[in-house]
Amino acid sequence: MDDRAAGPQVDLLQGEKLMLLERAVYVPEYQALLLSDVHLGKAETFQMAGIPVAQQVNDESLERLRSHCDQVQPQRIFILGDLFHSRQGLVPEVAAAWSTFLKGTDARVTLIIGNHDRAASGPVFDMDYSTDPISLGRLLLSHEPASPDLLVKGHLNVCGHVHPVVQLQSPTDSLRLPCFYHEHQPQRLTLPSFGSFTGGYEITIGKGRTAYILMEGCLMTLDSPPA
Repeated sequence: MDDRAAGPQVDLLQGEKLMLLERAVYVPEYQALLLSDVHLGKAETFQMAGIPVAQQVNDESLERLRSHCDQVQPQRIFILGDLFHSRQGLVPEVAAAWSTFLKGTDARVTLIIGNHDRAASGPVFDMDYSTDPISLGRLLLSHEPASPDLLVKGHLNVCGHVHPVVQLQSPTDSLRLPCFYHEHQPQRLTLPSFGSFTGGYEITIGKGRTAYILMEGCLMTLDSPPA
């Protein structure tokens, strides 16, 4: 990995640091790249419903993923669910684009099946699949937030599904930005959606709840409601 390109790091487990990238997390100890909710084929799903949406969103997501791989050179890539959006959107062009990515990476890719992946149920790709959460050291990787009975003290659940965003306001403008959402009890880090065309759920921050926003490589930490 090129240290010059390293992103900001957060220490949520007292010693096991996580590097925050644009809409993804890298775990240096395991050389693992974590991301969630890519929703490839969502534009095609809308197009089939007669709603004009640019197809570049798939290319943007895959180019972002390639850029992260060039930056950190992971040995493992874990996609925490919803790689694909729907059966209708999994057209040959989308399937071919994903196959091309898999052929071009040396990393072992694992998909934790999300609710949209179950609905898509398309071709089987050359990657690993899991219907259950995966343990990675003291990290428990899942699509939806893991149930409390699966969480062990001193461990961190890393999940997706929610598409967390935070709203920043000024007297003249407002922004909704994707964020990494850390809940202190139980210990959980919810990743922002990796795909750009996914929408978002506005989360609540405050005591025991922190939002991390990455903007042009700079990390903003919010642990109280923004003014």
